[in-house]
Amino acid sequence: MSSLAVPHRSWNPWVTLAAGAAIAGGAVALSAGEGTGWRMGALLVLGAALGVTLYHALFGFTSAWRAFVAERRGAGLRAQMVMLAVATLLFLPALAEGEMFGRSIVGAVAPIGVSLLVGAFLFGLGMQLGGGCASGTLYTAGGGNPRMLVTLTFFVAGSVFATAHVPWWFSRPDLGSVSLLTRFGLAGALAAQLTAFAVIATATVVLERRRHGHLGTAAAPERRGLRRLLQGPWPLVMAAVLLALFNWCTLALAGHPWGVTYGFTLWGAKIATTMGFDLSSWEFWTWGHNRWALAGSVFANSTSVMNMGVMLGALLAAGAAGRFAPRVRIPLRSLLAAALGGLLMGYGARLSFGCNIGAYFGGIASASLHGWVWFLVAMAGTVLGTRFRPWFGLGVERG
Repeated sequence: MSSLAVPHRSWNPWVTLAAGAAIAGGAVALSAGEGTGWRMGALLVLGAALGVTLYHALFGFTSAWRAFVAERRGAGLRAQMVMLAVATLLFLPALAEGEMFGRSIVGAVAPIGVSLLVGAFLFGLGMQLGGGCASGTLYTAGGGNPRMLVTLTFFVAGSVFATAHVPWWFSRPDLGSVSLLTRFGLAGALAAQLTAFAVIATATVVLERRRHGHLGTAAAPERRGLRRLLQGPWPLVMAAVLLALFNWCTLALAGHPWGVTYGFTLWGAKIATTMGFDLSSWEFWTWGHNRWALAGSVFANSTSVMNMGVMLGALLAAGAAGRFAPRVRIPLRSLLAAALGGLLMGYGARLSFGCNIGAYFGGIASASLHGWVWFLVAMAGTVLGTRFRPWFGLGVERG
């Protein structure tokens, strides 16, 4: 993950108040709006909670995977296994019932095929060049990182460009969708998933100790108590549990797991339409939900609204921590990597039915085999992307 702005003061009142007001005002406006309603207002607040959590814990998928690939440091991956384990325990009983609080729900289940393999690899490569995954790009951009705004811009562009080709990619050979919940039942799916998480976490411990002789330890936090809660840093495991809980809340409110990149695709399509491009004839945008989303407002789409919430939540957290201090001088090679990485992630996410959130987090939490395949293939892309980073003047963790 690209580094965030350095500490500037104890807190930035204007940024904090502005972000808080935007979240509160936006939630009220959405709740009262025709075609949105209270659920959309609640999803904006939920997105903000996710943004605060990601920012204060610096919970990164990109940096965690790179640290393991480069130096066998596995703390970040172990935190992700905790997150996935908690999410699995929350998701699968609900998905087995098919509803939550009287509302129909669906998991993130998708086919395994050529499109998934190509897209996941491109995404894994792109996130190492871009400096963040889908959620990481959102929260670092929202927290005031100008480079990540470049990544986000090209992420959006790549997502829209992919919609021109998605029908062809989706027609390539695949094995169909495989749900462990459907195949093995609730008990079997839980056992299989929890065993896999334990095996991966144990493997990271073994490999880290073999390389370093011990497990890495986090530096003692400068802040404690209420001040640490408001300004960070938060423990990774605490953030992992919160992210799982918030994703479960998303499932209840939206009817599907947390996603990110469809919102980017919609933003890009709206921008392209404003610029005079007619996307309504593209096959992707003639499909039911996509046609409705293109014709409607970005405030009527749950993923779009949650993305706005994540950015506002990260801005709130950055202001509270006194870390909102954007640096505008960015090396040219780094900017090139940000643009290329954003394009690869945007294109890859559309091909692979999501990103590190929609496909990896949501897919695995839904006991879909495609989520596990996405993880393995994106990790292979990460290996290549980590090797490419020095070409663009980007660092790789050492130690």
